[in-house]
Amino acid sequence: MTPSRSANLKWSATSKDPARPEIFLASASPRRRQLLEQLGLIFQVHAPSLDETPRPGETPEDYALRLSEEKAFQVSWRHPEAVVIGADTVVILSGDMLGKPRDSDHAREMLTRLSGQTHQVITGITVLCPPRQIYLNQAVATEVTLKRLSREEIDHYVATGEPMDKAGAYGIQGKGALLVEKIAGCYNNVVGLPLFALGILLEQAEIRLWSPDSSPPAAAPRH
Repeated sequence: MTPSRSANLKWSATSKDPARPEIFLASASPRRRQLLEQLGLIFQVHAPSLDETPRPGETPEDYALRLSEEKAFQVSWRHPEAVVIGADTVVILSGDMLGKPRDSDHAREMLTRLSGQTHQVITGITVLCPPRQIYLNQAVATEVTLKRLSREEIDHYVATGEPMDKAGAYGIQGKGALLVEKIAGCYNNVVGLPLFALGILLEQAEIRLWSPDSSPPAAAPRH
């Protein structure tokens, strides 16, 4: 999907000036919050509540984009003057979407399927601010290959509890990194928020990420 844009102000995303619009992350994910903090953004978190059931005939990319949009719109209704960032991540193996596991047995089943296979991780991201006619979105895909996992490895990993709140039942930023043989594409996308793509959308929305107050001080001259 080609992003569209309409904006006429340059906003500093790191400014505490009350005249600047607020920024909200429409996600309950602590991993997305941590990634967004890496950019030095001043933002608030508002977790939306959605029915995440896929629609008949919906592709994984369309599904991820739709949920990112619905999350952003739901938060925007409550904070209409804010810039809202929505995101949703799905794991796809052989055309099947793998969501979060229902329980430990379901996590083991997912990891058994992913063992030794290459799958896709797709994140849909949306940047929204209706009063400024800003509506931007994009889907980002990364290929991930897991090593061949023994039953013992799967049992040990599931016992950590790490798989339970993650699409595909693993977290590359945690102990799940021990399961990942290689990736092709954006690492942060696998964690849940592709920062490079998001940065481009924020720049298109005229939100400055390189504002003077976020830059490190210049080094003192050497004598």
